[in-house]
Amino acid sequence: MRGRESEPAGAARPVAAGGGGRPVVSLLDPRIRALTVGLVTIITLVAFEALAVVTVLPEVAADLRGVSLYGWATSAFFLGTTVGIVLAGSETDRAGPARPFAAGLLLFGIGLLVATLAPTMPVLVAARGLQGLGGGAIPAVATATIGRAYPAALHPRVFAVLASAWVVPGLGGPALSGLVAAHAGWRWVFGGLLPLTVAAGLIPLRALRALPAGASDGPGGEPVPVLDAVRLSAGAGLVLAGLTCRSLVGLPLVGVGIGCGFRPLRRLLPAGTLRLSPGIPAAVACRGLLTWAFFGADTFVPLSVTSVREASTTTAGLAVSSATLCWTAGSWMQARLAGRVQERTLISGGLAMIAIGTAGFATVLLPGQVPLAASIAGWGVAGLGIGMSYSTIVTLVLARTPQHRRGSASTAVALTDNLGTALGAGISGVAVAASQARSGVPDGGLAVAFGITVVIGLAGSLAAHRRLPGPEQSRAGPAPCP
Repeated sequence: MRGRESEPAGAARPVAAGGGGRPVVSLLDPRIRALTVGLVTIITLVAFEALAVVTVLPEVAADLRGVSLYGWATSAFFLGTTVGIVLAGSETDRAGPARPFAAGLLLFGIGLLVATLAPTMPVLVAARGLQGLGGGAIPAVATATIGRAYPAALHPRVFAVLASAWVVPGLGGPALSGLVAAHAGWRWVFGGLLPLTVAAGLIPLRALRALPAGASDGPGGEPVPVLDAVRLSAGAGLVLAGLTCRSLVGLPLVGVGIGCGFRPLRRLLPAGTLRLSPGIPAAVACRGLLTWAFFGADTFVPLSVTSVREASTTTAGLAVSSATLCWTAGSWMQARLAGRVQERTLISGGLAMIAIGTAGFATVLLPGQVPLAASIAGWGVAGLGIGMSYSTIVTLVLARTPQHRRGSASTAVALTDNLGTALGAGISGVAVAASQARSGVPDGGLAVAFGITVVIGLAGSLAAHRRLPGPEQSRAGPAPCP
C-alpha cells in the first residue's frame, strides 16, 4: 500500500488527520478511536445477520414451501442494497454520514420484523429486499468514512480489523442460529437480531455525527442519480425473474430487464467498467466478478450440506464458519503484504483461490466418495481467497482516487459488489430451482451453480492480472472516477 506521498496532488487530507497536529498512525488514536470502535461494532452486527440468515435459509424455504425462491432470498437483499447504497452515498456527501446511517438501520430493523412474521416465502423475499434497502447504508457509509477519516497508510489495517469483526460471529453465529432454529424456530433468528440492531446502531452514531458532509470537498461531491439506481435494481430483478420463469414470458422479461438497467449501470459506474478498461474501471468490475464467484456459491453451501449430505443445520453452519474465519485470515494477510506485493497480484490470486476452493467444495455432491470435512476445507480455501482480494480492491481504488471523489468511487465499488452478489445468487438459484422442479432434488442445479462460479472466478483472476495496475504504473496519477 502506498503512503500519503502517493495521494493525488491537491487532495484533501483525511478529516481525522487534519488540524495541523501530529499524523494519525494508529487505529486507536484518540481522534479516531470512537469511530474505529463504532465501525467494528456495526460490522459485527452485519456479520451476525449475514451468517445467521444464510445458515437457516434451508429450513425457512422448507417451512414456507419456497425452495424455488431460495436464491431470491439473497438476491432480493442485494438488489435492495443496490438502491440503498446510492441513497446513502448521495446523502453522506450532502449531509454527512449520521443521517443515512440512522435511516438505514431503521429500515433494516423493519425488514427483520417483517421477516419474523412472514407467512409465505414471497413475503420473506420482500422483507429481505427491505432489509437490503436499509442495510445498503452500512457499506456506503463505512467505506466513505474510511476514505475520508483515515490516512491512506492505515486503510489496509482498518479493513483487516473490520474483517476481524467477523471472527466471533463466524465462530458462534452459524451454530447459534442453527440451535435457535432447531429448538425455537427460524423466526426467532430474525426476531433475535432486532435488539442487536438497536444496541449496535447506537454506538457509532455519535462518532459519525462528528464527521462533516463531503460536498465541500470538491466537484465530485454531487449526488448520484437515485433514479438510475432504482432502474438498475429493477432491471436486474426483471432479468432474474425472466430466467426463473419457465414459460414463454421469461425471454421478454429478460429483454426488458436489460433495456431497463443497462444505461443506468453505465452512468453509475466509472467509464469503461463494463469493458474492463485498465485501472480503476477494471478494479470496480473485478469487485463484481469477485462477489459473483464467491456468493454465487456461498448462498448454497448450507443447502448442499443439509440436502445432499443430509447433515444438520448446525453442521452446515460449520461450513459457513470455516469460510468466515479464513476470510478474516486472508484480510490480515493482505494487510501484512500491503506495500510488498502488488494489489494486482493479491486480487488475481484471491480470485483464483475462490475458483479452486469452490471446485473443492463441489465434492460435497459426491457422498460416499469424498468426506464432508474435505469439502468444508475446500470452502475454507475460497474464504481465504476472498479475504485476500475483497479489501485490496477498495484499497487500490481509494489510493488512486482524489479525496473529493471518494464518495462516488465507494458507491461504484459497492454497486458492483451488490450487483455481482445478486446476479450470482440469482442465476445459481435459477439452476437449483430448475433441478428441483425437474427431479425433486437440487443436486443437478447445485452442480451447475458451482460450475458457473468456478468459471467466473477464473475469468476474474485473468482479468485482474491483465487489467489492473502493475509495478510500472505505481507512480501514475489517479484514473477518473464517476
